[in-house]
Amino acid sequence: MNRWWSGAVLSVLFVAPVWGADGPADEKALQEVRDVVKQLQARYEKTKDLQADFSQKTRIEGFERPVTSSGKVYIKKPGRLRWDYLDPANEEIYVNHDDVKVYVPEHKQVLVGKLTQMAASKAPLELLQGAAKLDESFDIEPTAGKDRGVGGIRLITLIPKAKDHESTRSLQRIVVEVFPKTYFIRTVSLHEISGNVATFEFSGLKPNLGLGNEVFDFKTPPDVEVVKAPVLNGP
Repeated sequence: MNRWWSGAVLSVLFVAPVWGADGPADEKALQEVRDVVKQLQARYEKTKDLQADFSQKTRIEGFERPVTSSGKVYIKKPGRLRWDYLDPANEEIYVNHDDVKVYVPEHKQVLVGKLTQMAASKAPLELLQGAAKLDESFDIEPTAGKDRGVGGIRLITLIPKAKDHESTRSLQRIVVEVFPKTYFIRTVSLHEISGNVATFEFSGLKPNLGLGNEVFDFKTPPDVEVVKAPVLNGP
């Protein structure tokens, strides 16, 4: 499955700070990034739950055409997430802190496991929830190059600090773009060492709807097989 929670996407690697074409990021760029991060965290600290549409484009090294998909995501503090793929195929991912269930209606099967075992790191989940202080989970740098996000806001490069597991060695960095004014996350791009890049774009964001736990509680249908998910041992 080419999904956000797969080990190849979620695993993390500590690498050296990002350098621009002319050397280390200058103080002005660093200050801009600090300001964006401050606004981003302030926004998510005020957000108890969030519903949004997403589109995903994954460019796989060696393949000419990207893999595309789309769906809806639901987030609730603390530690609850539901990620529904609706196109081109149905798949539902439920996260409750460290517990994960992946339901594939077409296969009449649900995979159950632990996030820390299946994905090696909670860093992207923490990012989406805004539950963790970014500077505690990531090394934060201005994104190299002259590209900026919508409204001219500087892009942020996050380098996950976690490096305590053999399978934390495939993801190089995460690049984040925020919406102007609201500072909600607009896009997240996960860059793997292999050259693969998965980009998620969020739209139709609806914060603080009062989402109930029933949105995040998966009830296994009677004709569905429950399978224990394999533990990832590395790339």
